Amino acid sequence: MSLLITGGTIVTATDLYTGDVFVERETITAIGTSLSMPADRVIDATGKYLFPGGIDVHTHLDMPFGGTTSSDDFESGTIAAAFGGTTTIVDFAIQYKGQTLHHAWDAWMKKADGKAAIDYGFHMIVTDLSDQVEQEMDALVREGVTSFKLFMAYPGVFMLDDASIFRALLRTGRNGGTICMHAENGGVIDVLVKRALAEGKTAPTYHALTRPARAEAEATHRAIALAEMADVPIYIVHLSAAEALEMVTEARDRGLPAYAETCPQYLFLSSDNYEEPGFEGAKYVMSPPLRPKETQDRLWRGLAFGDLQAISTDHCPFCMKEQKTLGEGDFSKIPNGAPGIETRMSLVYDGGVRGGRISLNRFVELTATSPARIFGLFPRKGTIAPGSDADIVVFDPHRKIRLSAKTLHMKVDYSPYEGREVTGAAETVISRGRVIVEGGRFTGKAGGGSFLRRRAR
Repeated sequence: MSLLITGGTIVTATDLYTGDVFVERETITAIGTSLSMPADRVIDATGKYLFPGGIDVHTHLDMPFGGTTSSDDFESGTIAAAFGGTTTIVDFAIQYKGQTLHHAWDAWMKKADGKAAIDYGFHMIVTDLSDQVEQEMDALVREGVTSFKLFMAYPGVFMLDDASIFRALLRTGRNGGTICMHAENGGVIDVLVKRALAEGKTAPTYHALTRPARAEAEATHRAIALAEMADVPIYIVHLSAAEALEMVTEARDRGLPAYAETCPQYLFLSSDNYEEPGFEGAKYVMSPPLRPKETQDRLWRGLAFGDLQAISTDHCPFCMKEQKTLGEGDFSKIPNGAPGIETRMSLVYDGGVRGGRISLNRFVELTATSPARIFGLFPRKGTIAPGSDADIVVFDPHRKIRLSAKTLHMKVDYSPYEGREVTGAAETVISRGRVIVEGGRFTGKAGGGSFLRRRAR
């Protein structure tokens, strides 16, 4: 099928111009003005932006955690992503202790197969680093799984010691992979959590109070130092604290290849949300936790000036009923995570571009181009150019929507942004040349997405 999109304002990380885009099958084949080639379908995008499809490199679909499983699977989660203008995700496959990495990869491939409505890849979560696992890292990089997530938190479950982290970093120096780091000092946090519970402090707000910003900053500093000694890049996931951002900024100022993402929840919500009445604060229990409101300006500045390279979601939804309530009477048992895969693009456009904090080009860079470059997808993904996949969002900058769990498509019974009005939303979403969202309806299909083999560094 061929598709001609006319009259839109094409926005990439570097360019901004009015033009037409011609798509044949899955690929952009021509860009110009007043294109006249015949097409099976024409979309008039006059007055709209044409963005590259959003790339969310931090999601947790169908993920077991804390005695339950995240409420979105690969079907509901990727359909919700499409409604929000995201056409590619990179999720996390978990190696549990004693398993091989290939066992974990196979398990997550089966979760996605026949369900994912958009293209997808995987980072591998490594929890047990043996000599065999190091060799598997090499094999997976060759197979297109080129990034590995390590944890400095959750002792006894996910956390690796510094020696194992350093060995994994050294391994990526040889195989060209990239380490993604959850940077919080898990040992210190564990002590603080046990002390709080012993003192009868069980409410959701103590989740934040036992995960201080300095614990994130210390771990971020240590992760960067280990990567510097290994002479390899490192990518800090879901950075939330201004103190941690200082560590990344200092490293980048010294020329180190230190990268970091933040998430919309840290840009639009704050630790004040934990004080909502009753058990409502559990909606915002995630790790790292929300920070004081003044942190938001520091993070926006980091996004504007290049100290932060991406905005992802850490989408890991749990319903309030039956899931978050597992932690009533003990904040440490509240499943960590919140929904966000559908709302990212509109929130960041409204608060960032319309709010005067970032430019249109920087918006595209943060939500698509930079993640594609860092994780081996560019230029197939992350830009609008001849030869790139036809992942395109026709975005209406004037459309107003009110965010609500009742109207969003994520399979969760609340929205952290309930009632917030945003201006700017996806109108038509195209994935590899196929229109998958149009007129408020999903027109794609479960299983329409493809697994993406990514390039090593």
